[in-house]
Amino acid sequence: MIIIKNKARDNKYIQLEKYFNKKDVVLFDIETTGFAAGSTTLYLIGCACYKDDKLIINQWFNDDGNSEVEILKQFMSFISDYKILIHYNGDGFDIPYINKKLEEHKLSYSFDKLDSLDLYKLIRPYKDILHLDNLKQKSVENFLDIHRLDKYSGGDLIKIYKEYLDKPDEKKEQLLLQHNYEDIEGLIYNCCLMSYIKLTEGCFKVSSMSVRKNKLLFSLSLDYEIPKRISFGKNKITLTGYQNEATLNVPIVEETLKFFFPDYKEYYYLPVEDRAIHKSLATYVDKEYRQRATKNNCYVKQKGYFISQLDGDIITGYKKEYDDKESYIELVDSFLQDMDKINEYTKYIISRLI
Repeated sequence: MIIIKNKARDNKYIQLEKYFNKKDVVLFDIETTGFAAGSTTLYLIGCACYKDDKLIINQWFNDDGNSEVEILKQFMSFISDYKILIHYNGDGFDIPYINKKLEEHKLSYSFDKLDSLDLYKLIRPYKDILHLDNLKQKSVENFLDIHRLDKYSGGDLIKIYKEYLDKPDEKKEQLLLQHNYEDIEGLIYNCCLMSYIKLTEGCFKVSSMSVRKNKLLFSLSLDYEIPKRISFGKNKITLTGYQNEATLNVPIVEETLKFFFPDYKEYYYLPVEDRAIHKSLATYVDKEYRQRATKNNCYVKQKGYFISQLDGDIITGYKKEYDDKESYIELVDSFLQDMDKINEYTKYIISRLI
């Protein structure tokens, strides 16, 4: 077994400390000769952690093909001091693979005391808005304009590892170590994508509002800096953002919409006036001009300026028809001057755009 320690290269995308306590996190990735743990070999484990405020990458290399047990022991003992285990699709492959190897070798180690954070799962819902062709780790790195020295895939390296076991040499060893090192380094950088998640979780404040070309523009101050510009939308509502700023553009519609009363059994509908009134007032209306309201006609009409709240109900809103999922908020002072409601509205809308 060979143990290698290197410092992670400085990069503007190293932002782990913004999301985690440095002392709590360890990141890892493994290299194997195949997918089935029972018939393949674990030949390399890499992990990164902070030491004296510097990110150190540790690697345990099964250099003789017989050190699988030893690198498992070393790695599992090492991570026992941490609270959060970060990986890329580790829930789908790395952790189950290691668990099977622990069982196979009758080693009494476990991941149970660590919180597992699978970056692959976290960013999967954001694939389209980040315009990613796929969710391979290298594709995500390319999105961030991170380009590797390593040109090999994990599959390519299986052959190289087997050749290395037959005839060890420094060049093949470096190829194997470099690939795993850059997997770990890329994982460190890719953690900055959590900023997009924080945006859709509402980690921002509305700094100002303005009207431009029949749109209400909400200027947002972001708590977490997003590394690459984004632009996406739904129902003509769009969000654009970069670094610590974003803008939510919501069309303003001028229409006559309907406000539906929920307790329609307490109302009468007046066909001539095309509106509903409470039954306490309906006693003053001739019976021939009134009828019991239904959920579809228990409304009053309002002409004005509105913005969509999609399928939400931040404020009990207006609709075109009762069965419509989309509802609208009237742009009146009671809404426009209530910053709590404004922040609640923007956070909900952005969450629904994903």
